[in-house]
Amino acid sequence: MRIETVNECTCIVYLGDRISDETADLVKQATEAIRQNMAHLITDLVPSYTSVMVCYNAGKTDRFGIVSQLQYTLTRLEYRAETDSDSRTIELPVCYDAEVGLDLNDVCEYSGLSREEVIRIHSEQTYRVYAIGFSPGFAYLGTTDSRIALPRKATPRQKVPTGSVGIAGSQTAIYPSSTPGGWQIIGRTPRKMIDWDSESLALVQVGDRVKFRAIDQQEFVDLGGDFSEL
Repeated sequence: MRIETVNECTCIVYLGDRISDETADLVKQATEAIRQNMAHLITDLVPSYTSVMVCYNAGKTDRFGIVSQLQYTLTRLEYRAETDSDSRTIELPVCYDAEVGLDLNDVCEYSGLSREEVIRIHSEQTYRVYAIGFSPGFAYLGTTDSRIALPRKATPRQKVPTGSVGIAGSQTAIYPSSTPGGWQIIGRTPRKMIDWDSESLALVQVGDRVKFRAIDQQEFVDLGGDFSEL
């Protein structure tokens, strides 16, 4: 564990040096421990791949005090590997049809696999939410099967439709809103990834697991999907 000061009210706790399920478990458990034991000092927590950014009330403590409190809290943390039953698994329906799978043919060409094989490989495994960022609710999921791990596009799109499911190397993700982006788009979900009225804002949180379920055009529309946004 390493703690570094960012500014007068922020520091970062580094809990590992590589992306893995073990590090993700530790980040999740450390975040929960800090929230439970230091709520009177903390104003915000931002977990990521291997670290937790801690924002604290400078009127109640200084950088020396927060480091001391963090060290005390986290050295008492008893790490345990989490199983699927320890975290939420969110199933997301995805339409992989040509109208919304804008780069699916490129993934097929890159991998040498058929569309059906790419869809099966992408949707048959369960992914871990490693980080949320870039835009509100944008969840970075890993780890993508190496057979379909196509790199980002050389030239990003100026507009990626809301709900688009993409691949970028060893990660997959869902665009919660329409933004520029360079991920390889292979489908679209009708599920809303952001709830502005909820406390957590995002449908998924760091540490959750995500499973994709392939659906056809009719179910996509029935679930509220929109083919008009291209």
